[in-house]
Amino acid sequence: MLRMRIVTTALAAIVLAGVPARAAALSKGTPDWKSAGPLSFGPNGLLFLADARGAAIFAVDTGDRQADSAGGTLKVEAINEKIASLLGTTADQLMIADMAVNPASGKAYLTVARGKGPDAAPVLVRVDRSGKLEMVALESVPFAKATLPNPPKSAAQAITDLAFVDGRVFVAGLSNEDFSSRLLSIPYPFADASEGTSVEIYHGAHGKFETKAPVRTFVPYQIKGEPYLLAAYTCTPLVKFPVAQLKPGAHVKGTTVAELGNRNNPLDLIVYQKGGKDYLLLANSARGVMKIETDKVGVDEGITAPVRGGGTKGMPYQTLSELKGVTQLDELDKDHALILVQTPGGPMNLETIDLP
Repeated sequence: MLRMRIVTTALAAIVLAGVPARAAALSKGTPDWKSAGPLSFGPNGLLFLADARGAAIFAVDTGDRQADSAGGTLKVEAINEKIASLLGTTADQLMIADMAVNPASGKAYLTVARGKGPDAAPVLVRVDRSGKLEMVALESVPFAKATLPNPPKSAAQAITDLAFVDGRVFVAGLSNEDFSSRLLSIPYPFADASEGTSVEIYHGAHGKFETKAPVRTFVPYQIKGEPYLLAAYTCTPLVKFPVAQLKPGAHVKGTTVAELGNRNNPLDLIVYQKGGKDYLLLANSARGVMKIETDKVGVDEGITAPVRGGGTKGMPYQTLSELKGVTQLDELDKDHALILVQTPGGPMNLETIDLP
């Protein structure tokens, strides 16, 4: 899931300015976290955990605010096997749900489901720059909870991604409402989550407008000085939504800025800078890792006609053939990304790569 999970550049200054007041909103206790899912960082080591089964978002003060003294890059071979050993189980009895880097410390965090099926227990694991793994205890910690309204009957797609943007937590997923694909905007410090924004997109591969497909992964991005969310959907339209329009109860039509090929699930998305230009890096289930140019993202006209036969249209991209099996990615620093790689028929590795 992002990721530049905490919003970039100009917005970051606004977010950081509010940290002391927001810290007071946390109370010490034990979150009733029921399921492992997407995670994201806000400022100053503040962690947001998604709980699809419990239809909730938790904000947790990790206390992890000091840059890792080990420095350097990060690599852990067979990380799923090492996590299994840490938990006293086997690798086939756990699933890594998401991975994100804490910008305050440079350490990696992973949400892990221990066990199989809907009753799998959630676990939070932290990895420092030396490759040391540890469980993060969520007992007697400063935290807050927001309960999501109108969750779907099936928790599988209740929360597909989340990100902290300018004092709000945006949550993507499905609801049980008529327009079931939604983006929730929850102010932080948490108040009761109100109804979400229902979102509609034109899907070129299907040749029609759609309201029921959830956002799979998204990233905050500024276009001409205004905050947007860039969201990737199954099959793989890339859509922009103006943050200013994402208000409770609204119905918003996104602008489809790219069609990146069908029969594919987008897995994770980050934005980064290189050579004075912005790029997106998108990991996919069937189409590898794409480096996408953002020069045309500010063009108002979107895709509104069918794109058939698995074709592509819109923002140009290149597929990075050297990156295979990438299931999660996040920015490690301004020059590097951290990736989680599923090797063919083997273990999962945590690796550092140069940003392309």
